[in-house]
Amino acid sequence: MAATTIRNIMPVTGMSNSRPRPFVVLLRGLLLASGLASVLWSLMVLPSFRGLLPARDIAARIISDDRLKAQALAEILALIEPAAAAALSPPELFRASALARVRLAEVAMARKSSDEADAEIAAAEQKLVEALSVNPTDSFLWLMLYSVETSRSGFDPKTVAHLERSYLAGPNEGWIAVRRNRVALGVFPLLSELAQARVVDEFAEMVDADFWNDTEANLTGIGWAHRDRLLAGLQRVDLVSREAFARMLFRDGYDIQVPGVKQKERPW
Repeated sequence: MAATTIRNIMPVTGMSNSRPRPFVVLLRGLLLASGLASVLWSLMVLPSFRGLLPARDIAARIISDDRLKAQALAEILALIEPAAAAALSPPELFRASALARVRLAEVAMARKSSDEADAEIAAAEQKLVEALSVNPTDSFLWLMLYSVETSRSGFDPKTVAHLERSYLAGPNEGWIAVRRNRVALGVFPLLSELAQARVVDEFAEMVDADFWNDTEANLTGIGWAHRDRLLAGLQRVDLVSREAFARMLFRDGYDIQVPGVKQKERPW
């Protein structure tokens, strides 16, 4: 009797084990979906990361004013622009593409016809706008957009807003101060009071960082009309830097009183 009972029960037990439980089916589905998502993510993102390292390198070289040849710029653009077009692309790709286009525009203005130069400038402007839409806090890109639009259409007071956005995004960017301070002094009266104060602070920081050749050129050149305000901003600069700056001005024939530094008398 017991044997008969076992024969009747075993098949039933085997049949119930052959059916997947609901949570097992659900788990398999989730694992499959996760795997597909990983594959899709790789297809979308890997092209972008493939171009990321050369993009960072090219951006750094352009910012440091490395004069790359047009052929080299074209080759790097062929690599990074398709990567930037991919989904989920890092902002660095858009930045590098925009800066490379700006440098190509500069080369075109120096060597090509006006029509070709205009086309390169228009392309650079478009890429800068795209890059800023991805990263609107990039102070250097705002500076470049101001410069490119001024080169393309001439000076327009409306574009001064780009320069102000550059100072708003990065008021203490020492690595772009040399270029930006000179540009800003050229339109100093058109800037807001806040932007003017930041230009003066930037000039002082350049003196404090021993960029004396650049600050002398800015003070005695494009910033001469605003020299009193620029010099007054030097009061908080380290005394050693102020003295060195004063000596350079004196050596180059400028009788300019640097705050807190005793002015030398000339023997004639």
